[in-house]
Amino acid sequence: MYERQAVIQPLRLAPGRRILVISDIHGNLAYFDALLKKAAFGPGDELIIDGDFLEKGPDSLGVLRRIMELSKAGNVHCVCGNCDNWYDIFRPDWSPEADERVMDYVMWRQSGLLWDMLNASGVDLFELESISDCKGTLLRRFPQEWDFLSKLPDAIETESFLFAHAGADPDKPLREHTAGDFCRIDSLLTTGRRFRKWLVVGHWPVMLYRENIVCANPIIDREKRIVSIDGGCVLKDDGQLNALIIPHKDSEDFSFLAYDPFPVRTVTRDQAGSERSYYIRWGDNQVRVLRRGEEFSRCRHVRTGYEMDILTKYLYSDGEYSDCNDSTDYVLPLKAGDRVSLIESTSLGYLVKHRGVTGWYFGDLA
Repeated sequence: MYERQAVIQPLRLAPGRRILVISDIHGNLAYFDALLKKAAFGPGDELIIDGDFLEKGPDSLGVLRRIMELSKAGNVHCVCGNCDNWYDIFRPDWSPEADERVMDYVMWRQSGLLWDMLNASGVDLFELESISDCKGTLLRRFPQEWDFLSKLPDAIETESFLFAHAGADPDKPLREHTAGDFCRIDSLLTTGRRFRKWLVVGHWPVMLYRENIVCANPIIDREKRIVSIDGGCVLKDDGQLNALIIPHKDSEDFSFLAYDPFPVRTVTRDQAGSERSYYIRWGDNQVRVLRRGEEFSRCRHVRTGYEMDILTKYLYSDGEYSDCNDSTDYVLPLKAGDRVSLIESTSLGYLVKHRGVTGWYFGDLA
């Protein structure tokens, strides 16, 4: 499905209209609605959904229907991400083996678009042997949803911007790109690719680009002309949903807004920041447990040898070696009166987020 020729939607934007770009909603309708409200999105704006609005979160069907509803006004435009291409299951060349893989995925994840649709249709998924047995039901029950998904482009191109879920190949003409060229590139900013037009992507959570500090804010690389905006919504416990704001169709004066639901508290005293820190994250998260405690455990990161105290509940197993949830020992530089988002409360201090950066604070919060 990724080898087919890509569909690129040309989009001519009217002068003076603000452009919002949101990616990687991942089925989190509450975050999406709250971010649109925070941004005061209205009929005078354009909204680009830059892929992966489905899967992994609690309400993929709800997000799909909200985007469909918003799209009726003509100022909402949506790109297909690697989590959104479910219409492929109806293509003639779709194989029974692929159906088996889809069924295994749905039952393992127990969330996502097919899970939501089948539950809404009254299908007992634990009695279902194959997705192929219910494709007719899905088509009959959700014709408008499948029609919308079948028409999603793989990229949107304007005079000054290219919006694609994961990346593009600057050495290949756009019309020669496959769907996979746009939605299957990991860690784009480390590939050395540079673009003439601005390329706005999601797909790769931005916090994965740094080893020492966790930051969920968009990355704007003006040399490469890439903006990466995936704030780890759903995928990261401290993640946020970002909206890139482009003031008008030719502007490079970017800003952003972000939403997360964490309670906001006030720092009561100054705190100096870490001189040394590390971020253990998905994909490189094996640790050796040196000393297991009830609340914190002393651990050594297997690849680097870096030691830190990790919340014991973040360890995935009881053995000497374990994978762990994303963890950092970064101490945030803070001033009394700073406002922070509270992620974890512990007996030693607080894991908080300040201006998109996650770290520890060891004073009192008001």
